[in-house]
Amino acid sequence: MAMRLFHRSTRSITLTTEGELFLERCRRILGEVAAAEAELSEMSGAPRGRLRVSTPQLTGLVMPALTGFMQRYPDIALDIDLSERMVDIIEEGFDAVIRTGTQEDSRLAARRNGSCPQVVVAAPAYLQRHGAPSHPRELAQHACLLHKFPASGRIERWPFKLAAGEAEPQLKERMTCSTIEAIAYALLRGEGIAFLPTFIIADDLKAGRVQTILEGYMDQTVTFSMLWPASRYASPKLRVFIDYMVENMRI
Repeated sequence: MAMRLFHRSTRSITLTTEGELFLERCRRILGEVAAAEAELSEMSGAPRGRLRVSTPQLTGLVMPALTGFMQRYPDIALDIDLSERMVDIIEEGFDAVIRTGTQEDSRLAARRNGSCPQVVVAAPAYLQRHGAPSHPRELAQHACLLHKFPASGRIERWPFKLAAGEAEPQLKERMTCSTIEAIAYALLRGEGIAFLPTFIIADDLKAGRVQTILEGYMDQTVTFSMLWPASRYASPKLRVFIDYMVENMRI
């Protein structure tokens, strides 16, 4: 029985529902063929080829691991998309991505990289000038350095533990930025209070260049995961990349 795969008009051509299903199945078949060819070619030697990877724009976290991987596997070339945008792994042809938070895409396989606490922090110089807030509601009188998610433009919420019925604190905006590395830079120069994962300020916390505040009102962690297409064969180059990054990302 013949199936219509395209809707045609004088100006455009689009896939029918049957056409979309057929295209997806063909992509999977071609992906399996390519993966089988890659596996055969790589069985006789070290993993090699090109990997297209997307990671958060956190150079201090990901670049040491990525450059270490390059040294360990010189025959694998990395094509890195370093950004905060939420890429479509399958549609855009990525081999793997590193992302934060929970993942609910059934098309993807996942492996956890690690997690770390998120804390409210300020530099001693700021606290000497303005004092330390003793309750989240006092942030309305303080300069806050806020993170904005690039994909949605939404300001990241500071998830305080509050009494039942207590209103969310108002955060007085001093700076809003789409990358937390820039927020950490302003934080260290005493420009305000920030909500950050500890991996980005671990050395500064140990050295006393920043200190946590409002500890009793905060209990939050951020989780990093490696994701890759579940329907695609994990080639040797992808397997060693996943293993290396999980073992060597210092979160």
